[in-house]
Amino acid sequence: MRSMTSSPNTETGRARLPDVRDVEGAARRLRGKARLTPLLESALLNAETGARLLIKAEPLQLTGSFKFRGAYNRISRIRGARRAAGVVAHSSGNHAQGVAAAAHILGLPAVIVMPDDAPAAKIEGTRFWGAEIVLYDRRSEDREALARRLTAERRATPVPPYDDRFVIAGQGTVGCEIAAQARALGAALDLVLVPCGGGGLIAGCALALEHASPGTPIYAVEPEAHDDTKRSLEAGRRTGASSPEAQSICDALRLPMPGMLTFAINRARVAGGLVVTDGEVARAMAAAFRHLKLVLEPSGAVALAAALSGRIELRGKTVAIIASGGNVDPRLFCDAICQDSNMA
Repeated sequence: MRSMTSSPNTETGRARLPDVRDVEGAARRLRGKARLTPLLESALLNAETGARLLIKAEPLQLTGSFKFRGAYNRISRIRGARRAAGVVAHSSGNHAQGVAAAAHILGLPAVIVMPDDAPAAKIEGTRFWGAEIVLYDRRSEDREALARRLTAERRATPVPPYDDRFVIAGQGTVGCEIAAQARALGAALDLVLVPCGGGGLIAGCALALEHASPGTPIYAVEPEAHDDTKRSLEAGRRTGASSPEAQSICDALRLPMPGMLTFAINRARVAGGLVVTDGEVARAMAAAFRHLKLVLEPSGAVALAAALSGRIELRGKTVAIIASGGNVDPRLFCDAICQDSNMA
């Protein structure tokens, strides 16, 4: 895969792309703040796929997803008088909770713009950390415009969900940990599968793994109708999803287009994109519960779904799979595991 420098280009404007040094800096800043989540393995899942699956369990991260990493790395860099004005973010839930928790730990006020149909567990989790929540209708209101207005009114610092140098670098610490944990197991990674919405997690991990596991292909995994990253990688430019209005249980991955910064990183480092159906996601949630005792939300289960449904040939390979979050509505989770035909 081609390398990419961190110099500005026509697509990213004057923003500097993060590099591996930013990821290493984020790892130092997060030490003692973010949890070192385990790399899990199941003999039964290995036998089913004919591969060695190493599953990074980010549902066990503080706030239940990887998002805390990027939020803390970004907010911890706010200095001086700007701290009192706090932060503003928009999110369907996991970024919201990550920002709320990071702001609480660092002593800053936080305002979070959330869709009114976000899972109740995510709204409750955000409110737990003391954030002010502003709800909007995703069918008729522009969350980014609303967040910009609140940011201007309060003179706050915006914390983007993915298209930010320090957010991307924070998410990249997942990749650093995977590489180190795989080495400790004596495992050489043949492939890495990563859930992808705006692209911050896979961009950060691509930067980390380019240095820590060079030559290992990395694939983005998305819901089948919300395949904007797959289509963009194939086109060589940012483009939209096949059916952006389509419904999906993967609420956190329903985005119209990859980020500018994230795609500038990913187009040079990500091998390709894979898509999965809601049914395949539900079966992966059930498999994680049954074999790993791990609760996954739908968006957090897409990479495992790609592995279990044969979306890519894995037989004989060692594969790292990021399970990115576990903040799931209890009823949806029960439906997923009860509908699985393999459950006793």
